[in-house]
Amino acid sequence: MAIQTNTIYQIIEKGKPEPDWNALLTEMLQVYDCTTGTIHLSTPEQDILHLKAYKGIPEFLLPKMSVIPVGKGMAGIAAQRREVVQMCNLQTDESGVARPSAKETKVEGSMAAPMLLNDKLYGTLGVAKPVPYEFTQEEIDTLMQIGQRIAQQFEKN
Repeated sequence: MAIQTNTIYQIIEKGKPEPDWNALLTEMLQVYDCTTGTIHLSTPEQDILHLKAYKGIPEFLLPKMSVIPVGKGMAGIAAQRREVVQMCNLQTDESGVARPSAKETKVEGSMAAPMLLNDKLYGTLGVAKPVPYEFTQEEIDTLMQIGQRIAQQFEKN
């Protein structure tokens, strides 16, 4: 079953100089059937991620999620590795990838993907479900493609 990304790509392409981040995240969550998500943008030095949009994140966690060093937490590790990081159940994760405060989001199945173009980092996209879930390869690949499409728009503007 193909993931329907037409509306996502329309939001990205009509956004000048940047897309409507909240509309983009809302559409991504709908497409992935997720309740929680984030969009972080990177600094020019590519070492810090700044929260640009979020849904389903408890207010008390926002200070911890608003600025993330590359290499820390799921978004930071996805940015550092330049690949998708996913967890079937964030609540039972013991790998150290997710920060301890991430468990307070009450999400379980989650993934974070870097926004990349020619290995330049533009930020990360994150989506999560309130139940254990293993994202399919198609879902992973599509999130990477969405990230690349966003990065391409930054290059055009």
